[in-house]
Amino acid sequence: MLRFLVPFALFVALIVFFAIGLTRDPREIPSPLINQQAPAFMLQQLQMPAKPFSPADMRGQVWLFNVWASWCVSCREEHPVLVDLAKRNLVPIVGLNYKDQRPDALQWLAQFGNPYVLSVTDFDGRIGIDYGVYGVPETYVIDKQGVIRMKHIGPVTPRILQDKILPKVRELSK
Repeated sequence: MLRFLVPFALFVALIVFFAIGLTRDPREIPSPLINQQAPAFMLQQLQMPAKPFSPADMRGQVWLFNVWASWCVSCREEHPVLVDLAKRNLVPIVGLNYKDQRPDALQWLAQFGNPYVLSVTDFDGRIGIDYGVYGVPETYVIDKQGVIRMKHIGPVTPRILQDKILPKVRELSK
């Protein structure tokens, strides 16, 4: 009898484990960077390569850091949402053009609109590694002290913007 009880218990444990896993949102990957200082960097701006940018330049402001690329299909899906957000002037958006060619990125912004106060170029993906980028697009909410308070993996949709990102921005802006 005991011989059948052990495999049955293991089977039940596996079912419980998988059931819990199925209730989780795959876009909600925990990041060790939440509530940590945003990694520092100094990169050239996409549209003004002679002018560098560092996250320290945004101190005192709540801002979004959006990782994007011209080759990214999902970025095209989220782009109208970001353009609309930029027109509403609720929060500055800084772009990280990830593993892209400068001419392609500039053409993409010219074609679809530019929601960014500026974009920086991460040609080799090193900054993406520092930020724990899994893929593009990804969006970070960074507070006035330069601390990452939220990370969203995947395209920002109107619902995600209204239900998650903007409430966090409002909370941090107080």
